[in-house]
Formats: sequence, C-alpha cells, structure tokens
Amino acid sequence: MSEQTQTNETPFRYTAAMAGQIEVAWQDRWEEEGTFNAPNPAGPWAEPEKVAERGEKLVVLDMFPYPSGAGLHVGHPLGYIATDVYSRFHRMLGKNVLHALGYDAFGLPAEQYAVQTGQHPRKTTEENMTVMKRQLRRLGLGFDNRRSFATIDEDYYRWTQWIFLQIWDAWYDVEAERPDGGLGRARPIRELVEEFESGRRATPGDDGRSWSDLTATEQAAVLDGYRLAYTDEAPVNWCPGLGTVLSNEEVTNEGRSERGNFPVFRRNLRQWKMRITAYADRLADDLDRVDWPDNVKLMQRNWIGRSQGARITFPVVTTAGEQAGIDVFTTRPDTIFGATFMVVAPEHPLVEALVPEGDWPEGTHANWRGDDRAARTTPREAVAAYQLAASRKGDVERQTEGKDKTGVFTGSWATNPVTGEMIPVFIADYVLMGYGTGAIMAVPGQDARDWEFAEKFELPIVRTVQPDAAHPDDEPFLGDGPAINSSNDLVALDGLMVDEAKERVIAVLEEAGLGEGTITYRMRDWLFSRQRYWGEPFPIMYDEDGTAHPVPDDELPLMLPDVPDYSPKTFDPDDAQSNPEPPLSRVPEWVNVELDLGDGRGVRRFTRDTNTMPNWAGSCWYYLRYLDPANAEAMVDPENERYWMARQAAPVAGAPEGTVDPGGVDLYVGGVEHVVLHLLYARFWHKVLFDLGHVQSEEPFRKYFAQGYIQAYAYTDARGQYVPAAEVVEEPGKDGQPTFVWDGQLVNREYGKIGKSLKNSVSPDEMYDAFGADTFRVYEMAMGPLELSKPWETRAVVGSQRFLQRLWRNVVDEVTGEVRVGDVEPDQALTTQLHRTVAGVREDFEGLRFNTAIAKLIELNNAVTKLDVPPREVVEALVLMIAPVAPHIAEEMWARLGHTGGVSHVPFPVSDPSKIVEEQVTCVIQIKGKVRDRIEVAPDISEDELRELALARDKVLAATANGVRTVVVRAPKLVNVVPL
Repeated sequence: MSEQTQTNETPFRYTAAMAGQIEVAWQDRWEEEGTFNAPNPAGPWAEPEKVAERGEKLVVLDMFPYPSGAGLHVGHPLGYIATDVYSRFHRMLGKNVLHALGYDAFGLPAEQYAVQTGQHPRKTTEENMTVMKRQLRRLGLGFDNRRSFATIDEDYYRWTQWIFLQIWDAWYDVEAERPDGGLGRARPIRELVEEFESGRRATPGDDGRSWSDLTATEQAAVLDGYRLAYTDEAPVNWCPGLGTVLSNEEVTNEGRSERGNFPVFRRNLRQWKMRITAYADRLADDLDRVDWPDNVKLMQRNWIGRSQGARITFPVVTTAGEQAGIDVFTTRPDTIFGATFMVVAPEHPLVEALVPEGDWPEGTHANWRGDDRAARTTPREAVAAYQLAASRKGDVERQTEGKDKTGVFTGSWATNPVTGEMIPVFIADYVLMGYGTGAIMAVPGQDARDWEFAEKFELPIVRTVQPDAAHPDDEPFLGDGPAINSSNDLVALDGLMVDEAKERVIAVLEEAGLGEGTITYRMRDWLFSRQRYWGEPFPIMYDEDGTAHPVPDDELPLMLPDVPDYSPKTFDPDDAQSNPEPPLSRVPEWVNVELDLGDGRGVRRFTRDTNTMPNWAGSCWYYLRYLDPANAEAMVDPENERYWMARQAAPVAGAPEGTVDPGGVDLYVGGVEHVVLHLLYARFWHKVLFDLGHVQSEEPFRKYFAQGYIQAYAYTDARGQYVPAAEVVEEPGKDGQPTFVWDGQLVNREYGKIGKSLKNSVSPDEMYDAFGADTFRVYEMAMGPLELSKPWETRAVVGSQRFLQRLWRNVVDEVTGEVRVGDVEPDQALTTQLHRTVAGVREDFEGLRFNTAIAKLIELNNAVTKLDVPPREVVEALVLMIAPVAPHIAEEMWARLGHTGGVSHVPFPVSDPSKIVEEQVTCVIQIKGKVRDRIEVAPDISEDELRELALARDKVLAATANGVRTVVVRAPKLVNVVPL
C-alpha cells in the first residue's frame, strides 16, 4: 500500500489530505488567538506587562518581498521557513519574538502591466499580494500579521516621504563630534543657516557678501550645495524608447534596456541624488561592528571602493584660449614621470572646451582620429561620433572590452605638472565619469589598460618602476620596485620603493600647489529619481524662482494622482537628445498648486516635482515600521525602537577592541543578490536617522545571514530558448544516458536558479496538495546547509513525508486513532540518545543548521519506532523539538497527547548531562600479538588509564609473572603486552 494512501483499514494515516485539514485548522486557530503577536512596551499596542513576562526580545527579519503576478515558487519560501523555524524555537525559549512580513509593492512590473492594460497598478499589485498572502499563510508562517503593510499604503509612504524630508533638510558636518568621539555627522540645515547668519561660517563665494546680503534664491542655492538630498546634473542611463532613466541594474552589458532591448544612452540630466558619499568612511568602517559573512562585507567595501592617493591638476589651454585644469585622482602618484598622455571620459564636462573648431591640429597622428577617419574629417565630428557610440554602451561593457581599446584625440594637449612636457588628451570609453574624476593620467609602463591604449595609438611608454629581471619587455610592470626615470629639479624619486616614492611626490605636489594627498571612493552619490508613475511622489514643490520647498507635514502623504496614461512619453529609440516627460507631468491640476506656507508671503503658486522615488525608498526603512506600524504620530515610538533595536552588552565576535555594539535587527536572512545596494542604502538612511536623533541604534541589521538558492533542472531548445520544464519528458538514450524531449524535439538539460525566467518553477501550491505544508517545510530545511544552493527534486519530497508519517504512527494508531504512547521508562541507551539529541538540536537551531537538526530527530524517531510502546518522555520531547520545523503536526500530536494551549510557547526541551551515559567501546587485549582478553571502556579513556586497566586483568597478570618487557597502547581499542 502506498504511503500516500488512506484506506478504511488505516483511517488515521497521516496523508496529504489529513495534513491539509490539520494545517488549515491550526492556521485558523493561530490567527484567531493572535498566537504570534509580539507585545510592545509603548505606543498603540503597549503591553508592558507581557513584555516583562516574556523577557529577552528578538527581532527576526526576512528580505522585503515583491508581490509578483506569478505568485511564489518553491525557491521563495526557503528563507521564510528558516526564519520561522528560528523564531518558533526562540519563542519556546521564552523570548519576545517579533517576526513580521510586509510587501515592497512599488515597482516597475506593475507599472508595465498598467501600461499594457490601462489597469491601475494598485489593482494588480493588491491582487498579487492577495495570492502571495494566501500561499504564505498556507505555509504556516508564524508572523505577527498585525504588523504587515505594503509600501503603497498611504500611512506607510507618508513616513517614507517624511524621512526623505529629514534627509533633504539635513547636511553633513565633517567637523561635528559624534557620541562615539568620531568626527562627522548629519545636522539639521537650520543649524547651518544659523552659522551663516552669525558669521561663524563664512558665506561661500568670492564677492565677500554676508549671508543677509544674499537673496532668498541665492541662499537656497547655497544650501542645496550642502543638503544630503539635492538635485544635480548627473550622467544617467537615458532610454528614449522607454521614455525613462534606468538604473545600472536595468541595463544589459550590451548597453540596451533589459525591458524591450532599446538603446540606452549616457546623458547628463537633472536628477535627485542622495549624498551617500558623505557616509562612505562610516559605511566602510562600521562593517567591523556587525555580524555579517566576510564575503558580504568584502562586497560592500569593494562597492564603496575607498582608495588612498593624490589628486593632481594637469594644466590645459581650452580652445577659447582660457587656462583650465584637468583633475585626476591616482593611487600611484609616484608614476607621474611616466604619464605620457591623458584620457577623459566621453561625458567629461571639459570635452566641449577641449575640441577645436576646424581641422585637426598640427602633429595629430592619423590613427588618433577615430576608426572611421575618412568620414570624420574634423575633431568635432570624430569626438561627437565617439561620444554617441560610447553612450550606447553600459559601464560593464566599457570595462570589459579586452585589448581592443578605442578612443579619439580631443585636439588639445595638457601639461604634465612635474615634467613640464605637453601630452595629448584623448577621450576613451574605458574611463568612466562615475569613478574618480572621470579623467586619468595614463602611465602605460605601469598599467595594463594604458599599455594597450599606448600600443594601439603609438604613444610613448616610459617605465617608472624597475621591473624584475624575468619580466617581459612587452608588458607593463605592476609590482613593487625601485623608481627609475623619475627625477628632475623639482623632485628626485629614483631608487625609492613605491610607498616611499608616493609619500615624497605627494609632499612635493602639495608644497608646489600642484596637487594634494586625498582619499577617493568608487561609490558615487545615489541617483534617486525615476521618470515613472508607480512610486512615491517627492514631497517637494518649486516656487516661481525654482526654489524648492517641502510639502508641509500636515499635508503628507502627498498621494499619487490618477493619470490618463501610465507610461512616460517615449521617443524614437535612437533620439539620444530627447528629454524625459514623466506621467505625473500630464496632470496639471496636481502639478500646479496654490498654498500659503505661513512665511508671511501669503498664498503663492508652486509646481510639484513630477519624478517619483525609486523602489529602494520603501525598502530602506521597512524594518523600523514593523516595530510600531499603528503609530500615526511617528514613524516609530522612541521607546519601541530602543527596546527592539537595543544594543547588546557585548560587541559581535571579532569586532575590534573597544567596539560598541551598534544595535539593530537580531537576525536578517535573505539572498546574496541584495547584499550590496539594498543593505548599503538602508544603512545610509539609518545612520542619517541616528545622527538626527530619530533612532538610537546605529546600524539596521546587526546580524545578516546569506541564504543559498534552490536550483532545478531547466531545459533549452536548439535556439537556446528555455522551454517549460514541467512539459519535458525523459526518455532512455541509445548509450544508456537519458535524453530529454519537449514538443517532439530534443532539448538540453542544465541546472539553474529556479524561477520564471528559466521556466522551471514549481509552485508551493503543488506541494501543499501532494504532501502538505509540514512535509514541504521539512524537505526544504533538510535539503542541505541553508547558506548553500541546493537542487530541487520533487520525487525526493516523499522522504520527508515518510519521516512525519513514522513520527505520527509513534503517537497515533493508524487504525483506531488512539494514542499509542505509554508512561514507560526508556532504557538507558534511549535516554542517552534523547538527551544528546536535545543538546544537538538546540545547538543546530541556534546556528541555523536545520538540516543536521532534522537528521538527529530522524535518528531519534527511528529508535522510538522499534519499540512496542513509545515512551511518553521521549515522544513528547520529539514533538516539541520538531514543532519549529513542522508546527501543524506538532500542534496536533501535542493536543492528542493531552495538552492544551498549543506548543508555540511551551518551553523547549533541556538536555540533562547527568542522564547521558557515555557509550562503551571494546578494547582488545593482546599478549605477544595474540588476543587473550577484551574489556569495555569509555571512548575517551587515556592511554595511561587503559594501560593500568589492561595490566590489572587476570589473564595479563598470569602471563606477566616474570615481568613486562613493553606495553603498546592504542586507546581506546588496543593494548598489546609483551612479557619478559
């Protein structure tokens, strides 16, 4: 009879049908009783008595899910199940556990669907959330559902807009002392105004005017140069075919849009930015204070990209005859004698001034004029053509061209400030405007990319570091060594090693006013606006002079209006000079507003900002709203934030000496694909809120755990296109190897991340119907270590079902439904196994090693299965230990065992070391190499103890009456005695 089958002979067998009935019933009860509701110390849900009863707090967080129209696949719940197991375990330890889930509901997919159908994106998003909530509820996740929300909820994005205004109304004072004694923190912009008004801080500008001499518009412009949120001309990914600016993640390596495959151009457009670079050092340094995987910390540090070097100005005369300078940042200022040309990014603001009118200047090499030299007879034609071509490439493609370097001479020469030599200035797309200054001094002798460029364009190569003797003559030297060719009347570097040469040349540059030692960062200020509809409107409006004003707090949230068309205006895909026209600009009655700001100027006309925030905005702070989602007076009550995000008494393991714990969420679990930008942006917002006194924790996520993926077989046809995995049929091949057929054609099999794009999704609904939620939960947790990617195999799920069926049979008779457990004493071996299992499972649950915990429980359950009467002591401990992983069946068995109130808050079993009797091993005793005796000993017995025991045995005493020549001991299994 199949394990799945329930018959009249076994009406109480644990099958998928029975599991479904049990699971839905307990889910209804949990919801009705508010089983997982976590009490707050203050605010609308204040229950200080319950907080005191439950003791230690614990905040467990899942990464914010986006409600996709396709619903969940079996890969999505992996992290949710893991955090649920961890949360349930800690509730049983008596902790006050906050575990909630909301929805990151603004985003491009819903807007795309709205564009196609004319249906409001809110409708499709809410429908998607309904599907996802149903699927997650059926999984039995123990969330405090009172705390759930979506970023599209008006009472949520009211506070997103409020936080934006706090950032906009703040500046970073690099000299302000922080509570930890360090320098640099955000301060309210009004304090900057007070410093200007009092004269403690000089008013920027060369005209000597005081702050009061500036007009209101001039004052606003000065403040915009300090604000943490500001507008600026920025190089962006402009996609005319979509009518919107795209993030780097939305642009393919070929420089085209992921959606629609349209050309994407790099353009300078006025955009909102956030001054995240002001926090670069703190974001990098404070990684030492959090408990994150080392590879995740490394990814964040690499993204921040802190580099120490020098900023050097290379003088240049513009085509208008004006003196100018090209600033470069270099980590190798010691190589400046080898700078034989310069390269600026195609988007560099000086390019226009460097390109002369008319013909190529004298001395221009033929191959400096671009690839299509015949068609580009003037510098302006060649540079314009190159800029257009470069604007169609993504940053990744520009950085991975290999040795096929491209570029065009601008027509201008700069002066090497140390050698005094005139060197040509090129534009080339391997230099990015978003890194450093957008310009480099090219030193081919010490840089591989510069070497390749110099070879192609026949430019001089001067080595400034002596290569090793074995180093090839036709390659740059990147290692350390003594400086060569690097001395003149200004500075002498020859013979110095790299670090010493750096120090000396920086000192000379600073003394001569030619440059300065500095630190730069790969990270740029955060581009924060989108020309889309489905996002948070900016709570900013502009007066007749273009000065920005905040929307008053009592008018938040600034809600999205209905629009006649959800799509931004699109243009010819190749029209690189077009400009964005966002959907909000089509609602003039919303854009134009009359308002009295209470500043004594009466009712005035304002124009609202028609951009919207990126979907990063809502996910930057959602964890804080979980703490106090019903609070209408603040984003979070200070007492609730202090309680839930409290600092620990001791810093994380491995933190530098003297480190203070930063506080934050106790455990954050999510995929590694979000560990750079999402975590970086959330940390930035949190640090600003900390500086401004809105939160008391310094970091949002104290501990982060990166889960692996679930992978599954995917299949591609002859064109390389993915086909539905569920429709592929496996057939035997001629050589004994299987073949795979879809729609009558052979397809190729590969492993890939399970999901819609590879057409290999498996819905959790299928698992619920075929096995039940608990089996699904056990299978996913038993697949392997949580941090590793694992292959999905539906046929293997039955193994987890059989485990639960055996466990059920140990409690419930399949024929009668009676409880089989008896009040009998387990033997010593089972008692020892029980208490070892309890100790091991507790350690495994705490360390997120759920697969090994389940393996231990299976072993213990197998031992119980062999008994005629399962002992109550062992079975009840088993039920409680499996409860975090398979909560529904555990609740049902616990109730059948005669208990009331459910298992969620029942204390987790505790191991008693005194009841663990060590296993015995058999030690063979040999006399002159022949076995003469055996003895049972402890596995950890020492060699000395074992020698004494062996020599005291009767047979050994009889054989060694004349004395002992030698004793060879191999504890714990062998002793060989050689008599005299």
